[in-house]
Amino acid sequence: MIYSDAYQGYRFSSDHPFNPIRLRWTYEMIEELGLLAPGELRGPEPASLEDLVQVHSLSYIREVQRLSEGGPIRDSSVLYGLGTEDDPGFPGMHEAAALAVGGTLAGARAIASGELLHAFNVGGGLHHAFAAQAAGFCIYNDIALGILALRDAGLRVAYIDIDVHHGDGVQEIFYRDPQVLTISFHENGRYLFPGTGSVEELGAGPGLGTSLNVPLEPFTDDASWLELFEAIVPPALASFRPDALVTLHGCDGHVLDPLADMRLSTRFYWQTAARIHEFAHEFAQGRWLALGGGGYELLRVVPRAWTLVWAEMRGTPIAEWAEVPPAFNARHQPVGTDPLPRLLVDPSGLVPPLDRQSEIAGRNRATLARLRQISPLL
Repeated sequence: MIYSDAYQGYRFSSDHPFNPIRLRWTYEMIEELGLLAPGELRGPEPASLEDLVQVHSLSYIREVQRLSEGGPIRDSSVLYGLGTEDDPGFPGMHEAAALAVGGTLAGARAIASGELLHAFNVGGGLHHAFAAQAAGFCIYNDIALGILALRDAGLRVAYIDIDVHHGDGVQEIFYRDPQVLTISFHENGRYLFPGTGSVEELGAGPGLGTSLNVPLEPFTDDASWLELFEAIVPPALASFRPDALVTLHGCDGHVLDPLADMRLSTRFYWQTAARIHEFAHEFAQGRWLALGGGGYELLRVVPRAWTLVWAEMRGTPIAEWAEVPPAFNARHQPVGTDPLPRLLVDPSGLVPPLDRQSEIAGRNRATLARLRQISPLL
């Protein structure tokens, strides 16, 4: 696991929803559950300028550095997606974003060299950043740089994104690359940022067919999302034959998350991590780089979801009735609010079915049918 308290520096403002305290709380929960053996925790080092220019334009990096040093917002800043409501800029922004990239690069390089089979950078997963534009709370695209490190080591890479938002930045960077498969499951862009990710976005040029998008209906539950996940991911991986998997475990599709409209539980994040672990060994010789991503219910959801991911990566069985450390809940219980969840895995009754659940599932199956019609991988 790759983590440092220095990740707390990636903080736009005190009231911005992208709050790095969720990373600290995830680390605390993992540690208190005894899921970190000696040597399993690694600290990141900032990515270098030489690293960053593999994906990002030098002029964009210089603008990030200028704002990071306290420079004023200019018209050019906004053209780069900086100084906006989503990405307002903050002192030390360049260093904080470069550290997130460095953590992902450390994991990718350790996997490429054979030092590790699995790595989890809890502070990574900034999938909306483009080559010369910030977007959606993302300054530098650590995922793209991690994929490049694996690809440049001669590995074909499959990227699987289950964050509730479309992985647009990663897709754009590799849209014409036949050595990188991108698969994004997300809430339909008609209803949610960034508004992209239709099934028709299949890649271009030599990369035609290596982008798969699965836009899901609002209020999709565990069962419907998992149905499409199982229908799409195994055949796509079998067709593409990757040498390494890179996965994004954004947990902002949880029913308690305030920024989206899905009805997932932590059981979903547990189950998908288990299946991805199986896919890594079945299709990619075990090579698996996992990243955090989105998640805006900072205390009740993110630490539990990512603890389950890490437990799966290290091969630690988790029982359905496994408890959150009581000391964790006692320490963090907000005054005057409902008790924090007691179990790591949400009980099945947490998300009662909607009257429209079968209709929603039917619309998702129609999306699957359309994707099967047009994708050469399925």
